[in-house]
Amino acid sequence: MYLVSNELSLAILGFLFERQMHGYELKNRLLALSGHRRPISDGALYPAIARLREKGLVLCQEERGLVAAPRHMLTLTLPGREELMARLRSPKDVEITDQTRFFTLLTFLSVLPDRADQVEVLRRRLDFLETPASFFYDSGKPVRAEEEQDPFRRGMLLVARATGTAEKEWLRATIEELSLPQ
Repeated sequence: MYLVSNELSLAILGFLFERQMHGYELKNRLLALSGHRRPISDGALYPAIARLREKGLVLCQEERGLVAAPRHMLTLTLPGREELMARLRSPKDVEITDQTRFFTLLTFLSVLPDRADQVEVLRRRLDFLETPASFFYDSGKPVRAEEEQDPFRRGMLLVARATGTAEKEWLRATIEELSLPQ
């Protein structure tokens, strides 16, 4: 999973919501989320942090180290918390339709205090997944796995179907659970 700029800023805000941390620790958390295939470079991370600081969403304070050099501790500000909540409540369409971006959103969705807001995000994803789609089209019609002659393309379609089926089942169950009275 490769974190693009907007997605990276969401992940930074989300992890800093959990607790303050220094840049190295934050980078390790982001790497764990994005996986080893596409590591986050310092050239992407630190400019993203700087942009969030310029907007007043993240505060950076120097903390003295006991043995090592001072560390720069990053803290989410009140406007940063508000920005995180707003982005989680009203994600962009691409954050719903792109699986990688949706997973980043899903990582932090539990911080929304209102279950109805969580359900609305999950419903948007479910609605998207229930819309017929394919990687391949013939005369404007989605090609189904059973119609595909190429074994590799058929494999893509079968894996996507299985993944989509599992995700839709999870979404329906979670929406139902979150919709129950507390």
